[in-house]
Amino acid sequence: MPDPTHNPALQSWVSDANNHPEFPIQNLPLGIFAPRNGAPRAGIAIGNHILELQACHTHGLITQFPAGATLNDFLALGAGPRTTLRKEVSALLTSGHAAESLATSLLHEAAACTLHLPAAIGDYTDFYAGIHHALTVGKLFRPDAPLLPNYKYVPIGYHGRASSIAVSGTPFRRPNGQRKQADQPEPTFTLCRNLDFELEFGIWIGPGNASGEPIAIADATAHIAGFCLLNDWSARDIQAWEYQPLGPFLAKSFATTISPWIVTPEALAPFRIPQPPRAKGDPRPLPYLWNESDQATGAFNIALEAYLLTSTMRDNSTPPLRLALSNTAHAYWTVAQMVTHHTSNGCHLRPGDLFGSGTISAPTKTGYGSLLELTDNGRNHITLPNGEIRRFLENGDEIMFRAHALADGAVSIGFGECRAQVLE
Repeated sequence: MPDPTHNPALQSWVSDANNHPEFPIQNLPLGIFAPRNGAPRAGIAIGNHILELQACHTHGLITQFPAGATLNDFLALGAGPRTTLRKEVSALLTSGHAAESLATSLLHEAAACTLHLPAAIGDYTDFYAGIHHALTVGKLFRPDAPLLPNYKYVPIGYHGRASSIAVSGTPFRRPNGQRKQADQPEPTFTLCRNLDFELEFGIWIGPGNASGEPIAIADATAHIAGFCLLNDWSARDIQAWEYQPLGPFLAKSFATTISPWIVTPEALAPFRIPQPPRAKGDPRPLPYLWNESDQATGAFNIALEAYLLTSTMRDNSTPPLRLALSNTAHAYWTVAQMVTHHTSNGCHLRPGDLFGSGTISAPTKTGYGSLLELTDNGRNHITLPNGEIRRFLENGDEIMFRAHALADGAVSIGFGECRAQVLE
């Protein structure tokens, strides 16, 4: 439930935080940063600055703080310490606080800092919860049966490659792989030609569970530490050849990009909404995946955007082009349902594990969250305002995601950018 930290009238003595599109005082996301010539440490984003948490604790300004160069241990503590930290930092940063002068010395300009992965990611699972993406892609390959029979019963997912996850701003090289075109007698090993992005929502795990002990749907939200943006880059031509019968492998494992800040469940309290009702005739989830409270408040109103910036656009100082506008409310499964299903067989989660939601596309083309959908698997093309044409991504292209949580009577909060450039 919303509390005084969400008060829309709350103002900060950090002047650039007031009316900030991403990090007003109502947000306070957690991350790991390094000042110039400094070691990584925990901080909270506030406007165009980062508040150093261990220094705040050293000076007696807060009682709860994440120690160390990752947030894993703090994420493991659950909602209680997160809530205490949020309240203490909110009070510290509010206009009129007596320690403003001291706290000012503990701020760092974000532009002068290096942002790191917020946690050491032990495991990464990518779901397939965006039903409009699943339908659109299914129609491309299976027009008569776009959704496989299990889709509306099972939160589909695959185990991804944690070592390939990089923080926003990290470029990556176009991958090599086997690809086979319909008119070729055998595959060739070459560079991917059909490189794509996937507009996703990232979910950070907090407290884990013991091996063999599933997490009940009623308890699942207690295991969620926060959220980010996630781009699960895809080599579509490699994927088309290798994915049967076991699913994604090298076509996905070469790179995944995430935004650097963990937006906490507490920050998103004003933006919770009911899970959209299923279409008439859809099956009710099995009992272990059903919870009335989760259905009433388990979704979020978060606008998701994907942008493209080409080398030519960059050279000409042209702003990036928005390719898609979607919303997390288009997910077919709630985050709690993903956690519950993931552990239903006894699989144990650990603090700092990461989930991807799967591509969250809207029902119409303006909200398609991948080029696979936008170009009908390359059969059509997108013409950019400068005349450039894209079916899939070219070298030098940069994709960036942005997101903002929205609710009447609440200050909108953002996630920071999730962006990366394709190298040769």
